[in-house]
Amino acid sequence: LMFKMHLVILIIYFIFYLICSRNVKIGALTCFLCPGLVCNRTFDGYACWPDGLPNTTISVSCPWYLPWYNEVQHGMIYQECDANGQWVVTKNTSECDSNDLRPHYYGYIRIMYTVGYSLSFVALILALGILIFFRKLHCMRNNIHMNLFASFILRALSILIKDALVDCTVVLQTTVGCRIAVVMMQYSIMANSYWLLVEGIYLHNLLVITVFTERNYFKIYLCIGWGTPLIFLVPWVMAKYLYENQECWGQNINMNYWWIIRSPILLAVVINFLIFIHIIKILVSKLRAHQMRYTDYKFRLAKSTLTLIPLLGIHQMFFIFVTDETTTSSMGLRLTKLFVDLFFSSFQGLLVAILYCFVNKEVQSEILKKWKRWKLGRNIEEEYRHTYSNTPNTKTGSFPEERRMLVAGCHNGMVNSKGAGQCIYPLQERSIGNCTPAEDFSLGELPEKNQWE
Repeated sequence: LMFKMHLVILIIYFIFYLICSRNVKIGALTCFLCPGLVCNRTFDGYACWPDGLPNTTISVSCPWYLPWYNEVQHGMIYQECDANGQWVVTKNTSECDSNDLRPHYYGYIRIMYTVGYSLSFVALILALGILIFFRKLHCMRNNIHMNLFASFILRALSILIKDALVDCTVVLQTTVGCRIAVVMMQYSIMANSYWLLVEGIYLHNLLVITVFTERNYFKIYLCIGWGTPLIFLVPWVMAKYLYENQECWGQNINMNYWWIIRSPILLAVVINFLIFIHIIKILVSKLRAHQMRYTDYKFRLAKSTLTLIPLLGIHQMFFIFVTDETTTSSMGLRLTKLFVDLFFSSFQGLLVAILYCFVNKEVQSEILKKWKRWKLGRNIEEEYRHTYSNTPNTKTGSFPEERRMLVAGCHNGMVNSKGAGQCIYPLQERSIGNCTPAEDFSLGELPEKNQWE
């Protein structure tokens, strides 16, 4: 009898303990009826969870890999195990969230530059396709533009791919594919900076060098644009592999390794800025010398300057001396630098595609010619079908006389059947096939080099 009483007391005590426990709900009493039911231990991509009893709340410490782990190392994560022995999808991570507001702002900045790079990618693909398709636009200037467009495309694509891989699980961040994506991103950023430098060097040579043989310089431009980044990228990859082979190579623990690829970019930016200043001085002197012809030269100079800024990447000079080391203690300065740099860098490709392809008069004229030729072919085909459908006993395919009648009075085969307006191209400008040497700084308003001399 005493044994039974003690057994009842122990059972009542155990039930009371289950009810009063802070981490266990009253529904845990069902475990007496189903002792084999349990939520299996698992890793959900955020934390490792042990086995859990049904209708209980399990708690584990905050993950060690959080960048702000020192702030939340005593915090806990909570997740529920339902009555069916399944983990509830949502979990409470409030104690492991950072009190720092920077991740919140970083999210908005990331959305901004993702939109910018996506728009730039689409616009640059279209612009590059236009320059490649129209052979009359192939010349030194547009060849450099095409390489610049390609570097912008590579930069946008590599950054978008890198962000997608970094968002994946911790296991995927340590894979070779993620590190290759980071390496390609760094290479594309450097290549883009040096093709901007090539644009500056080319414009400077056009305005300064009296006898400028373009073909002799193109191979040098290719080496500068695509080859120079490799000289600095290879040592950086070796340093990361040997000394900082952690996760996706996204964090810079030793900033000396980071400066291996950062310093050549800064050098290219500084050189381009000096070239930009020199070009502006030349434009000022030339415009002042033609005051009778260009009375509003200040407006034209401002327009030319704004056109050159995205082409040469001058916006990078705004925060060139504000490095990552100097912004660790100032969140406002760091966020401002990130916003300005990423905003202009992400939308720069879109601006370049618009200014140097879509609104370029040579490109527009060539597209208009192609469109009119297509309409001409359709009109001739319709006239041919209409003529032969009303002409009895006519052999198919023999229409030289009728064709001469259809195109009579039109220059270069432009049909005049539906009005003389269709026979005229709006090409009162210079020949596109020759592809003018000097860049049209203000979209068709500034003089060429041969007009200045």
